[in-house]
Amino acid sequence: MLMIGLAGTEVAEHERTWLASPAVAGVILFARNYTSREQLIALTDSIREIGGEHLLVGVDQEGGPVQRFREGFTRLPPLSTIGAVYDRDPEHAVRLAEEHAWVMASELRASGVDFSFAPVVDLARGNAAIGPRAFHADPAVVSELATAYVRGMHLGGMAAVLKHFPGHGSVAADTHKAQAVDPRPLETIRATDLRPFVEALAAHAEAVMMAHVIYPAVDDRAAGYSPVWIGRVLRDELGFAGVVISDDISMAAAGVAGSVSARIHAHLDAGCDLILACFPDVVDEAIAAMPVPAPTVRERLAVLAGAIGATWAGLLDNPQRDRFVARITALGAQEHA
Repeated sequence: MLMIGLAGTEVAEHERTWLASPAVAGVILFARNYTSREQLIALTDSIREIGGEHLLVGVDQEGGPVQRFREGFTRLPPLSTIGAVYDRDPEHAVRLAEEHAWVMASELRASGVDFSFAPVVDLARGNAAIGPRAFHADPAVVSELATAYVRGMHLGGMAAVLKHFPGHGSVAADTHKAQAVDPRPLETIRATDLRPFVEALAAHAEAVMMAHVIYPAVDDRAAGYSPVWIGRVLRDELGFAGVVISDDISMAAAGVAGSVSARIHAHLDAGCDLILACFPDVVDEAIAAMPVPAPTVRERLAVLAGAIGATWAGLLDNPQRDRFVARITALGAQEHA
C-alpha cells in the first residue's frame, strides 16, 4: 500500500480522491503541510474524515535537521548529541534517549499524528544524508541508545520505525541525490551496521524502513528492491514479522528500478508492505500502479496506529514532561554553545 504526500496545509479537492483510494494507507506530512498545532489537528481530522479512520498519518520528527514540525513543538536536538553524552556518561545518555523519544512521541500523538519514522539506527560513519541524525559510530552504543529510544516511543504511545535497513551510515553517497553502493560483504555488515537493528527489533520495534542502497556483495538490487535483504535476511534470519517500509520512491537512488510504476512493483515484489510516495507529482502514477492490496496488508499496518495518546492539555499538566523537556532543551543548548 501507499503512504502519500499532500501539497499544502489543507486537503486539496483533487487530493480527496487520493485519500479515498483503496491503494492508500495514509499520509506522510512535511514542513509544507504545517503552520501550527491547531492547523495540524484540523488537517489530520480532515484526512481521516475523507479517507476513513483507518488512514495513518506519519512524519519525520527525528530532531535536529529533520524535524518537520517546529513552532509549537519542543525543539529536539539531533540524536548525535545523545551519542556525545554517552561518551561521558552512558547511563545519562540512555535516559536522555528514552526521554527524547517520549517527548517526540507524546507531542505527535497529542496532535493527531500516529507515528514518526524514527529512530535512525544507522552508524555515524560519514554518510552525507545521515550526519548528526545518527547516535554514534560504535554499533554497541547505537544498539543501546536505539533500544532506549524504542522504549521511550512505546511509553509515549507510538510505534517505532527503524531506519535505514540494513544500514545507510557506512556509505558516503546521499541517496536523495545519487545512487549509493556499499561493497562490503554480508559478514562485515552483519557485525557492524546490522547490530543495532537486531537489538532494537528485540525491543519490539514495529517497523523497518529500507535503504535505497545497493550492497552488491549480497544483491545487485537496492535493499528496498531486494527479496534477499527483506525475505532472507530481515524476515527469515532475523525473524521480523512487522511492517517493511520503502524509502521515498521519488529519491534519485530509487530511479535504478525505472519508472514510478516499475519502482512500485519492484518494492512489492521484494516484500515491502508500505511504499512512500512523498511528492504529490508522483501520486497519481503510484496509485494507478498499485494492485488491490490484500486485507492482510492493512491488518499488518494497523500496528502503526499506536496506542491512545495524551491530549495536549494533559501533557502541559504533566510535571514529568516538564522535566524531560528541560533536559532535552538543555542538551540542544549545549550543542549550540
